[in-house]
Amino acid sequence: MRKVFNLFDLTQKVNYKTEILAGLTVAMTMIPESLSFAILAGFPPLMGLYASFIAGLITAIFGGRPGMISGGAGATVITLIALMNSNGLEYVLAAVALAGVIQILIGLFKLGKFIRLVPHPVMFGFVNGLAIVIFMSQIKQFKTIVNGEVAWLTGTPLLIMAGLVALTIAIVVFLPKFTKAVPSSLVAIIVVFVLVYFLGIDTKTVKDIASVSGGFPPFHIPNIPISFETLKIIAPYSMVMAAVGLTEGLLTLNLVDEITETKGNGNRECIAQGSSNMLNGFFFGMGGCPMIAQTLVNLSAGSRARLSGIIAALTILMIVLFGAPIIEQVPMAALVGVMIMVAIGTFEWVSLKIFNKVPKKDIFLVIIVAVITVVLHNLALAVLVGVILSALFFAWESAKRIRARKFVDEDGVKHYEIYGPLFFASTTNFIEKFDVVNDPETVIIDFKDSRVSDMSAIEALNVVTQRYHKVGKKVHLRHLSKDCIRLLKNAEAIIDVNIMEDPTYKLVENKTE
Repeated sequence: MRKVFNLFDLTQKVNYKTEILAGLTVAMTMIPESLSFAILAGFPPLMGLYASFIAGLITAIFGGRPGMISGGAGATVITLIALMNSNGLEYVLAAVALAGVIQILIGLFKLGKFIRLVPHPVMFGFVNGLAIVIFMSQIKQFKTIVNGEVAWLTGTPLLIMAGLVALTIAIVVFLPKFTKAVPSSLVAIIVVFVLVYFLGIDTKTVKDIASVSGGFPPFHIPNIPISFETLKIIAPYSMVMAAVGLTEGLLTLNLVDEITETKGNGNRECIAQGSSNMLNGFFFGMGGCPMIAQTLVNLSAGSRARLSGIIAALTILMIVLFGAPIIEQVPMAALVGVMIMVAIGTFEWVSLKIFNKVPKKDIFLVIIVAVITVVLHNLALAVLVGVILSALFFAWESAKRIRARKFVDEDGVKHYEIYGPLFFASTTNFIEKFDVVNDPETVIIDFKDSRVSDMSAIEALNVVTQRYHKVGKKVHLRHLSKDCIRLLKNAEAIIDVNIMEDPTYKLVENKTE
């Protein structure tokens, strides 16, 4: 049977019981995380649930692959904290909608493939920095307002908060050793809730932060001035949010591809994610992206279809509509404990074990990306800096690999056989290899084992050939591509190229994206 509207593969056998239970489990794990991230950013908690409903539903139906779960994720929310503090909620909603537009354009222009440019050390640093930010944000919950000023909890309130957090962590850690039938984080929240409610323990709850009572996500046009000045304010945040969301989303997609041994569509995921963020901006959601932890929960529960994501999103909506009075009584200590465990689970501990086993430049990349993430809360900038530094390290190492094998044949012709890539970083070493004054009248430069990569390389060739030309010597360049020949027109009077043997370099594109 053919796909209907290209959304669902009806030839796929769906285990409805497994999909529904997986969806319910995912919803229960998303609720505390979405609430915690919304509270962390200073948003109304309900925005986190709206984001999980909207992003979860749209990407489950239209996303790049089945089995992936999206919601109000911390990675994207953290990028908006500074805007919230400086300009307020209306600007945040506008930035979320604009981020959605950017993501849609990236998908339409098929730019999703560039996620492959992110090196592994950069991802280690990105994930570790995010984990540290999540952990540090939980410390704020150990503060309270005293006489209008923020102060640390002391005495009994501090002991109660710390005890409940410790109990939550203990349940999350030890329950899976006995049973994995239900999410340990959900059990931990329920146990702490029951203790606090029935024992009458006085501690901070979600209601003390803000109300989560609400109805269907309301349509709301951000109340901001429509001007270029406004665009200058929100555009940087939108670009950062879009970049972070797509980075985490496409990396999650690649992870699911590996686990399920199937192939997703990165560009389709970009468009779906962008559409969900556009709707978030106009329906009071804080925006979001695919969530690695919830996706792994979904896959471990046996889900392989889109139904589980739909069930999870609809379950969250039902809780918002009918379960708000219960959620408002959830102790903040339980959410803090869950988020601390999320931070611990997010951190790539293996990156610490390989510090003495990998090149120092990779260790430096992990540290610098993590530091930028923690200090600036700018995940996109951290990844960008990491990618740039990684590229520069690669260029430096490649530049040192260019070399020349030199010999004179029986006809008295000097041969330079070039090995290694010729590009902007290796041009100086390349030029220094030629002995223009002492070389014979005829010189052949052979690029059979080299590659002329950019305009800097072309200019280096011009410099070398012109130096020989000035002293009346003839240069033959061999095994250049036709593209390079066209770029060398300025030196064509002194170039002799064997076109029959020259390769043509072409870029390989992923036709499935």
